[in-house]
Amino acid sequence: YKQTILGPAWAVIQPLLTTIVFTFIFGNVAGLANCGAVPTFLFYMCGNIAWQFFARCLNGTANTFVANRGILGKVYFPRICMPISSTISQLISFGIQSAMFLIFLVIYLFVPEYQIGINWYALMAPVLVVQMALLGTGCGIIISSLTTKYRDLQFLVSFGVSLWMYGTPVAYSMDLFKSTAALHIIARANPMSPIIEMMRYGFLGGEAGSIDWLSYGWSWLLTLAILFFGVVLFNKVERTFMDTV
Repeated sequence: YKQTILGPAWAVIQPLLTTIVFTFIFGNVAGLANCGAVPTFLFYMCGNIAWQFFARCLNGTANTFVANRGILGKVYFPRICMPISSTISQLISFGIQSAMFLIFLVIYLFVPEYQIGINWYALMAPVLVVQMALLGTGCGIIISSLTTKYRDLQFLVSFGVSLWMYGTPVAYSMDLFKSTAALHIIARANPMSPIIEMMRYGFLGGEAGSIDWLSYGWSWLLTLAILFFGVVLFNKVERTFMDTV
C-alpha cells in the first residue's frame, strides 16, 4: 500500500464494495443467493473474502520468476521461498477482512428478523484457510513455471481466475444445481466449491452452505496433487529459468 491515500483501508474497502455489488445484482436482482433467513449481505461477504484470499495467493505466485528475475539472477537462495512468502503475506489482508466479517456477523446476530446458525464447523476455518493457501500456491507456481517460456499465460491468469470464480458458488448458492445432477457433480468437482460451502455452513448455518465430505475429500486430494506437481515443476524450472526468462 505504498504511496496510496487510503493505505491498508483498501483491504476493507475492496471486499466491502464487492459484497455490496454482489448483494444488489446477484442477490436482489437475480435472486441467486437462496440463503433463507440468512442475510444476503453476509452470504456474499463470506464467499467473497474466502475467494479473494485464494485469488490473491494464486495471482501473487503466478509471476514469481518473471517479476523477480532481477534478484533471482544475482543472489542464490531457495527459490521456493518467493511464492511461500507471497502467500504468507496475503494472510494480513485476509485477517483484516475476516475481522470485518465477524463484526458484521455479530451485528446481524442481534437483528431478530434474521436467523444465523453459526455452529462448531466454524472452528474448521483455519484448516480451510490453509487449504486455500496451498491450492492457490500450487496453481500459482505451476503458472509461474510455465510463464518462463510461455509469456501469454500472464495475460490469461486474471481472466482465468475470474472465470473460475463464476464456476465456484461465490455469486450463487449450490442449490442452483440441485435440479440438474450433471451440473451438480461438475460444480462439486471444483476444489474451491466445498471450501466455500463449508465456510458458509460453519459461520452462517445450513441455509447458507452445506457439508459434503466426499466432495471435501476430493478437494483435498486435488489440492495436494496440484501442490505436489507444482513444487516438482517449480524445482525443475528453477535450474534453467535464467536461460529462458
